[in-house]
Amino acid sequence: MDCVNTSGKRKTAIARAVVKEGTGKVTINKIPLSIFSPELARFMIEEPLELVPEKAAKVDIAVLVNGGGVMGQAAAARTAIARGLVDFYKDEELEAIFRSYDRTLIINDDRRKFPKNPLGHGARAKKQKSYR
Repeated sequence: MDCVNTSGKRKTAIARAVVKEGTGKVTINKIPLSIFSPELARFMIEEPLELVPEKAAKVDIAVLVNGGGVMGQAAAARTAIARGLVDFYKDEELEAIFRSYDRTLIINDDRRKFPKNPLGHGARAKKQKSYR
C-alpha cells in the first residue's frame, strides 16, 4: 500500500499530511473535514480537493496541524493536501493545475510579521506628538 507524507507552512502554522489509498476521507486533527469549523477555513482547505475531485475521491488524507491561528492553519493544511496529491499521483499536470489556480497551493507562503520597533507600540505605529 502506497503512502505519502508531505508538509505545508503558513506564518507559524505547520501542517503534516498523510495521503494513502482509500475512499476520499479527509481529516484535520482527527476531525472529519465535513464538520470542521469555522466554515471559511473549511472552504479554504477544500480548494485543492474541488480542483481534482476524481483524484481526491480515491485517497484518504489525514492532516495534523499545530501552531499559528485558525486561518494560518487552514492555509498550511491546503498546501500540505495539494502537495500530497501531487506526490501521491506523481503527476506534473496536477501540479500545473494547482499552480495556475493559486501558487500557494504548492509553495509555502513566505510572508512573515514585520518586527516591532522601539519607537512605537507596533511594527508601523509610532508614538504621537502633541506639540505641533
